[in-house]
Parts: sequence; C-alpha cells; structure tokens
Amino acid sequence: MKFRQILLTSAVALALSACGGQSPAPAADTAAPAADAAPAAEAAPADAAPAEAAPEAAAASKPAVVENCATTIEANDQMQYNADSITVPASCAQFTINLKHVGTMGANVMGHNVVIAAQSDMEGIDQDGAGVTPDHVKADDARVIAHTKVIGGGESTSVTFDVAKIKDGGPYKFFCSFPGHMTLMQGSIQVQ
Repeated sequence: MKFRQILLTSAVALALSACGGQSPAPAADTAAPAADAAPAAEAAPADAAPAEAAPEAAAASKPAVVENCATTIEANDQMQYNADSITVPASCAQFTINLKHVGTMGANVMGHNVVIAAQSDMEGIDQDGAGVTPDHVKADDARVIAHTKVIGGGESTSVTFDVAKIKDGGPYKFFCSFPGHMTLMQGSIQVQ
C-alpha cells in the first residue's frame, strides 16, 4: 500500500515536471531512493530549500490558529498545509475548517481538499476515492466525517461539522485526498 502511494506521488511529480510545474516533494520523500532525489535537487537548486525544510517542519509542530470554533488552513503548490494539528475547543458544538489554496496551479494538477476521518480509515478512504469524483472522496463514504471540495490555486472553500463526531474514538486526522498528496498533507485533529 505504501509503495502505491510513493509510486503515485512520483507519477504526479513526473507529470508536473513535464508540464513545467515545480514539485520538490519527491526530493523530500525519504522512502524514495537517494539517486532519484539527487537529480531533482540538481535540476532546480531553488527548490532544494523547501524540500530540505520539510523534515524539519515535520519535527516542529505547526498548530492551526483556532478562533470562534473555526480555523483557516492554507495549502500550496508544494503539497503542504501550513498546519499539522488542529485542537478544537470542547465548548464548540460545530467547527469550521476554511481551506485556502495559496498556490497558482489548477485543481486538476495541484488540487487540495481537507478530509476528516479516523486515522485508521485514511488509507482506505484515499484509495477508494482516488479518481472517482472531482473531490477524490467516494460518495456516501461512511468513514468520512467531513470533507471540502478540491480547489486550485487562489481558491477557497470550507466545511462545517459536528464536533461530537470527533470526541470519542480516534485518533482523528485531516488530510488531502488528491491522488498522491496524503503522504505529505496530513495532520491531527482533536477535541480539548
């Protein structure tokens, strides 16, 4: 299963490079062979800094700012969210996640969404939804707590859900279900 995700991520990166897009993400993927990562770094030295920063960013927590039972998460053309955790106040009955795509690439090439689910369901949701709808989430998938539509550069969307759905069980995560993105674009969501 992990091999499929790596293969899919590599295919997306290859397609982007063929179209002139930039994708430093495969260079940051530690599961990819080092020989594959080196040519990408040599081909675009300007992209080396974000790719090298990714492991450091994963080690340092980037919690989302939460105000009035809502947060705004930004996604970019380098397959990254600006936050890796969301703490929902226990006093909230409903919570809203606003997603803003701060990149420039279209939804068909570098689209992003936010899907909320139990961590144990992520891989199945990602695989079952790949390519089935424009939002890459299978219709009526009971494992999905909430999700936004897929958006491209310069676009925004949001989703509001009942907090009770993530109070028990878990752990819960938010992630991007665009094919190949979940590996890099995910974070924890919890009620406190």
